[in-house]
Amino acid sequence: MKLASMKRLAVVLLAAAAAHATTFYVTISGLGGEADYEQRFKMWAEDIDSSMKKAGGDEQVVTMVAPKRDEIRARFAALAQQMKPADALVLVLIGHGTYDGVEYKFCIPGSDITATELASLLDRLPAQRQLVVNTTSSSGGSIEVLRRPNRVVIAATKSGTEKNATVFARYWAEALRDPAADTDKNETVSALEAFNYAATKTTEFFDTQKRLATEHAVLEDTGKGEGERKPSADNGEGKLAASFAVVRLGANAAAARDPAKRPLLEHKEQLEQAIDKLKYEKAAMPAEEYKRQLTQLLLELAKTQEAIEK
Repeated sequence: MKLASMKRLAVVLLAAAAAHATTFYVTISGLGGEADYEQRFKMWAEDIDSSMKKAGGDEQVVTMVAPKRDEIRARFAALAQQMKPADALVLVLIGHGTYDGVEYKFCIPGSDITATELASLLDRLPAQRQLVVNTTSSSGGSIEVLRRPNRVVIAATKSGTEKNATVFARYWAEALRDPAADTDKNETVSALEAFNYAATKTTEFFDTQKRLATEHAVLEDTGKGEGERKPSADNGEGKLAASFAVVRLGANAAAARDPAKRPLLEHKEQLEQAIDKLKYEKAAMPAEEYKRQLTQLLLELAKTQEAIEK
């Protein structure tokens, strides 16, 4: 094995042996403005809450319904005290958003909270891996402010000018409980898989209704882009999202609840993340080197999976 291969595997093994990491889930549903939307937003938030609590392990799940700014600030302050750098955050915003050409705002009781303030709150959190899923109208207007190199940002709209109420949240919630979202069949739904599932379902919704699509979901995870509707290695978007586990299914969820198997599961997920990263780097390396590194990672992954299944 070449030195580069050995170094890559060593990094993976060290990461898997590192301190136990926790994923913190925060779902916030905002103002509906009318009864139908209030009920819809609350239902989607509760659906996500249920899926997160079934994910297994030591995940921390908090769902806030129509909170005020001070409540959101207090929640983030508490998270800052609880988190470690190795931890992860998944923040989902459900509701209405506005954009005046300069600033995006998430509609909540009292004073709305801006993308600038949300970004500031997120920047203060120790968790180095973050996923923000903004499912509101005009959410595309928040990308430029929220994006960071270590943060996946998903928006239900491609810009702040798509102002109609969105349905993306409905399908994001569905992606977290539908095994069909797990396209690589590893019993974990990544941020990229959930995004692709929800975006496809949203498109199908408008097609079925024979309506002009008023929302076009995008994903940004490089810290510098505007977001892509179809993230891929070709446009450079999606590498971080592909390795960001959002929810576990089936045997993975069961293993996460078993203290004896949890370390093996974490090692498996680290290996899968390394494989996803390698695939994005394929074009920049010699074919033989790519094959060598991939083979080594796949062999280690097979051994780990066998240990989990015992």
